[in-house]
Order: sequence, then C-alpha cells, then structure tokens
Amino acid sequence: MNAVTTHDNSRPPMQWRYCGNQIKRWRQRAGVSREELANEAGYGLDSVKKMEQGFRRPTPRALQVADDMCDAQGMLVAALGYLQPEKFASYSQEYMGYEAEAVALSFYQPLYVPGLLQTEEYVRAVLSALVPPLDAETFEERVSARLERQALLAHERRSFSFVIEGEVLRRRFSDDAAWRRQLHRLLEVAEQRNVSLQVMPSDRGLHPGLRGPLVILETPEHKHLAYAESQAGGALYADSERVNVAMRRRDMIVGEAMCPRDSVQFITKLLEER
Repeated sequence: MNAVTTHDNSRPPMQWRYCGNQIKRWRQRAGVSREELANEAGYGLDSVKKMEQGFRRPTPRALQVADDMCDAQGMLVAALGYLQPEKFASYSQEYMGYEAEAVALSFYQPLYVPGLLQTEEYVRAVLSALVPPLDAETFEERVSARLERQALLAHERRSFSFVIEGEVLRRRFSDDAAWRRQLHRLLEVAEQRNVSLQVMPSDRGLHPGLRGPLVILETPEHKHLAYAESQAGGALYADSERVNVAMRRRDMIVGEAMCPRDSVQFITKLLEER
C-alpha cells in the first residue's frame, strides 16, 4: 500500500445519495409530486427534498410510503438493508479498519480527549456538537461504536501512546461532575502498562502538533501509517515520505510534552483545584 487515501467529510454517504435519487426517479415516473409524498408520509417538504438529494438518510417510513404510492413493488423498501447507520464517519472508516489490527498506536490530540479515552458523557457531548447534526439513530450508533472501540486498550500486547494538550483537559464539556469523571478515566487508563499518557502544557508555546490531530499506526507487518484529520475530512497516508515526516513530528511532540509521571500529577492537580 503506497497510495494516499483522502476522504471528504462534506459529502453524504453514497447509500443516501443513491437511495434518495431512486425515490425521486420512482416518484417522477409515477407522477407523484414531492408535496404529495411529504403529506402522505407525514414529513415536511424540506425533509423529503433533503432525502431525495441525499443530504438526509431516507427513513423506513418514507421508503414504505414512496414504495406504495409509486407502485415500486418492494424495490424502494429493499434499500432498507443498505441504509443502516454508519458506525463511523465515512472519512474515517478505512482508518478504523487499520486501527482495529494495529500493534502500536500513537495519538496526538490538540482539540479533544482522544476517542479511546472518552467517557460516554464526553462522547455524547462531542457528537452533539457536530454540524450538521446527526439523526437520532445514527447518533446512538456512533456513541456505541466509539465506546466499543475502547476494548482495544485491553489488549496488553498492543501499545498505546497519547499526547493531549493541557487546555483540552481544562475545557468543560458538561457539568463539573462529568468533567471530573473524564479526568478520572484518564488517570485510570494511565495506570495500564501498555499505555503512555502525556500532557502538553500550554507554556511549551508553538510546536508541530498544533497543525492538527495526528495518529501513527504500526501494522502487524510492522509497516507504519499516518492518519490526520481536519474540518474537511481525514487522510490516511502510507507512502514512506509522508509517514516519515509525520513520525518526525510525532517524536518532536512527544519530546515537548510532560513525561507520563508528571502528566498524571498535572491531571491530579486539576482535580484538586475544584
């Protein structure tokens, strides 16, 4: 694998777009207006429009009503099996496949607590802040999937390294009790022998990590990959030049951060201050 894989976070899933287009085609073929379909299904006109354009996942109700009104004879309802909520954002799905098999992972996160370390309360807060918002079913699927990922930490033969910006740990995402539970979760994980947790204090000034989140993965074949995210989506790098640059940045970040012992003390002090 030598290619660079990038994913645009701005486009809805292909399944949504294809299914929505089929609803539109069947509706037009049957001479059914969008208004008639919306009224019969009990949805607003804009909701049906977004489904047809692929910006909203077609609901079972919309598919069933469209199938009946357009005499599609089950062709539209058959799409339900392909419209299950995605466990992960489309741009990160390839990365998730490699993460599940990696023997070593190194994370730098300047914006959030890394997903593998988040409490359920934190997960819900992060996903609630997404724009556009997730529909309720997808939201719950994403929450469950993120929490399920955390089982990776129990594999003692895999190693995990985390560097988190100190200001991330100060940011309240909910009430004080939820914030404290998140910090206790970090201290709990930091006790594991296969985990290294470091805090990057704000007094370190500017450093290479501030360009955005970064993950370095080592595959079972001992090849290295790099994954980076931005507001536009995510990119998984496999070519040696890009990966080597990412690894050098990772090494500089780790070198600038507090050692694991001092990082635990930093988190403990945050808890004692409140």
